[in-house]
Amino acid sequence: MRYLPLVLTLFAISVVTDVAAAPLGRREVLPNAMRLLVAERPAIPIVVVRLFVRAGSAYDPSDTPGLANLTAELLTRGTARRTGPQLDQAIEFVGGSLEATASRDGVTVSLNVLKKDLELGLDLLAEVILTPTFPEDELKRKVAEIQASLRRSEENPEVVAGREMTKLLYPNHPYGHPVPGTIESVGQLTREQVVGFHRRHYRPDMAVVAVVGDVTVDAIRQGLGRRFAGWTAPAEAPVQIPPAPENPPVEQRTIKRDLTQATVLLGRPGVRQVHPDYFRLIVANYILGGGSASQLYTRVREERGFAYFVHSNLSPGRYGASYIVSLQTRLDAVDEAVRLVKEEMVSLGKGSVPAGALDLAKSFLIGSLPLRLDTSGKVADFLINIEENGLGLDYPDRFRTEVAKVTAADVERVSARYLAPATFSSVIVRK
Repeated sequence: MRYLPLVLTLFAISVVTDVAAAPLGRREVLPNAMRLLVAERPAIPIVVVRLFVRAGSAYDPSDTPGLANLTAELLTRGTARRTGPQLDQAIEFVGGSLEATASRDGVTVSLNVLKKDLELGLDLLAEVILTPTFPEDELKRKVAEIQASLRRSEENPEVVAGREMTKLLYPNHPYGHPVPGTIESVGQLTREQVVGFHRRHYRPDMAVVAVVGDVTVDAIRQGLGRRFAGWTAPAEAPVQIPPAPENPPVEQRTIKRDLTQATVLLGRPGVRQVHPDYFRLIVANYILGGGSASQLYTRVREERGFAYFVHSNLSPGRYGASYIVSLQTRLDAVDEAVRLVKEEMVSLGKGSVPAGALDLAKSFLIGSLPLRLDTSGKVADFLINIEENGLGLDYPDRFRTEVAKVTAADVERVSARYLAPATFSSVIVRK
C-alpha cells in the first residue's frame, strides 16, 4: 500500500515536457463546493488523484499538537466497510497505492492506480475520507510509531534545529509547533479527539481534488459525484487561521548535543507566491545559496572549506513563509562560517551581483520548471498548490514571465530588504 510498483513508476515519468504547450488543466467547483482540477493525459495509462483537505497541523487545538497528523495517519487504517489490512490488500492487489499524509496546511490523500482500476480506487478514496472508523488498536499502534519517530528525530541535528527555528519564526501561531506534535502530546490523544477533529475539519468546502492521467473531466466529475454527493459542509463556519507574524523578535539559540560538527540555521519571515517581491526574491535566493554555483557554495564551501553543506531556501505556506539559510561546519569554524554567510548576504544588498549570476539564476529557474512537472504525481501536487494559494492555472506561464523580468536592481533591492543579517534569528546545534 505504501509504494507504487516499478511498472507504474516507469509509466509516470513522461507526463509534462512543455507546460506552455497546453493549459495545465481544467477547474470546476462541484455542487458540494469541492474544487476539482483535472489534467487530461490520454497517453499515460495510470491515474493519479490527490484529495487535499485544509485540515493540517495549523488546525490543531493549542492543547493537542499532533492531532491533525494522527487523524491523517489513521484514515487508511479502517473504514465502515474494510479493516486496515483489507484496504491494503484491495489496493495492492491492483498494484496501486493509497496513503494519507499531513502537512502544516492540510492533509493529502494520494491515490495511484491503473486506468482500468480507477473505479475501485475512487471507492477506496471515498471510504477513507467519508467513513474512517479510527479503531482503538490502530490508534495505539500509530501513537507508538509516531513517538518512536520523534525519539529518533532527536538524534538528527537538522530536525532539532528546524523545530527550534520554527518556534522562533512563528511565536504564538499555529505554525509554531511540529506537524507530528511532541512525544508527550501525542501520547495523550484519544479516539474521541480524533473523531471530533475529523468531523469538524474534513469538509468539502475546504477540499480540493486534483486528477491527472487518462481521464476526462466529465467522467471524473461523474465518478466523484456518485461517491461524494452526500458529503456536505457542517453548519458551523470553518476555522480561520491568522497570518503568521511579519516581524517576530530576533533571537539566538544554541542547543547542545554530543556532535563532531555544528548545524546552523539563520531564519526570518519570507514572502508568499502572491507577494510582488516573490519572483525577485527567488532569483536573489538562487544567486545567494540556491545551487552549486551560488555565492555561499563558492565562498564558504569551495574557497574557504568552512562548510560541508550550505544552502538557502524560501519556503511559502498558506499563512506565512520563511527564508532559511542552513549550513553544517566544523565546531571550530562556526563563527567564521556564519560571518562569511552574512557578508555575502550584505554584499547582494549592496549591488554586488557577480557577472553572469543573474542570467544563470533566471535560466535555471525557468529551465527547471518542466522538471517540477515531469510526472503525474508532480502535476497533481502542483495543481493542489496553485489552487490552495490562489495562483491560477496560468501560473507556469506567469512564473516564466516574471522571473525573466527580474533585473540586477531588483536583486539588490530585495536583498537589502529581506537578506539583512540583523533581521535573522539563529539556531546552532553543537557540542
